[in-house]
Amino acid sequence: MSQIYMSHSGLRNHCCHHIKGSILNDTTASSQLAFGITFLLQTVLGIWGNFSLLYRYFFLYHTQCRLRVTDLICKHLTIANILVILSKGVPQTITTLRLKYFASDFACKLILYFERVGRTMSISTTCLLSVFQTITISPKNSCWKNLKVKAPKYIAFSISFCWIQCMFVHLFFPLYALYVSEKWHSTNMTNTRDSGYCAATDLENISGSIYTALVVFPEVSFSVLIFWASGSMILTLYRHSQRVQYIHKASVSPRLPAESRATQSILLLASTFMCFHTLSCIFNITLALFHNPSWWLVYTTGLINVCFPFISPFLLMSRDSIISSLCFLYMKNSVSPDLIRKM
Repeated sequence: MSQIYMSHSGLRNHCCHHIKGSILNDTTASSQLAFGITFLLQTVLGIWGNFSLLYRYFFLYHTQCRLRVTDLICKHLTIANILVILSKGVPQTITTLRLKYFASDFACKLILYFERVGRTMSISTTCLLSVFQTITISPKNSCWKNLKVKAPKYIAFSISFCWIQCMFVHLFFPLYALYVSEKWHSTNMTNTRDSGYCAATDLENISGSIYTALVVFPEVSFSVLIFWASGSMILTLYRHSQRVQYIHKASVSPRLPAESRATQSILLLASTFMCFHTLSCIFNITLALFHNPSWWLVYTTGLINVCFPFISPFLLMSRDSIISSLCFLYMKNSVSPDLIRKM
């Protein structure tokens, strides 16, 4: 009888463990499905928003509407957002929904390359936009008075320089890793970090100081400049609001409220970027500390990395809604382009 009781007890424990394992697997599958749907919505809406905004800028250009300098910067910010979404959001969506796995090593390196270029260009253009707007709204008696005239002339060169620098800097690391892995036949490979859709190999031979100098230090510098520019814009807007309280509305130039609204929009964009960028850095650092991170941490990090590219086009479209309406009215009524340039 005791043997029969023990066999029944063991069978019952086995069934309990099996049921618990099934429930746990179902919960994990449901959570991954929820992540997949979130990634899908984020990716689809982000691609639609960024391509709509990019089409708007090309539409303004081809209808001979005058593009502001900030529009030029925002256009390149939109391109950087598209790179991040296509290289991060799309593969992550495919992986979480279990549609396909990216097993090619070349495809993995290419995806990570475009993701890093888009991420660096995103912070570069946001910094450039914030600093330029700070200089634009600075008072005439400030130390920036000489740059207010010269700054627009150097924006195109600055954007081109940022693109070239980003492409060459981020091309250095995969080429160097490929060279080291072929030279030592991958014997010095220490860690393989899984990002969900592909695995990136860390090599001992890649110097951390080189990575810090070429990638980390510029990103920290851009972040500091964004903080400084945001603080300067807040201070300028506060001083302007204090002056307006003592000046009759009829004597105020109609251009100042428009500049104030544009500055508030850029300030909101920069603040949104810094919030998500800080969260992204925290999660990426946490992810780098674990050799085998949990799927929850991997997916959450990927979700946060795509948040700003997903949100920013809608912030920019709300800022440019009036100008776009005027240009579409131009197409409808065939107004002279000279009239549009005066807006």
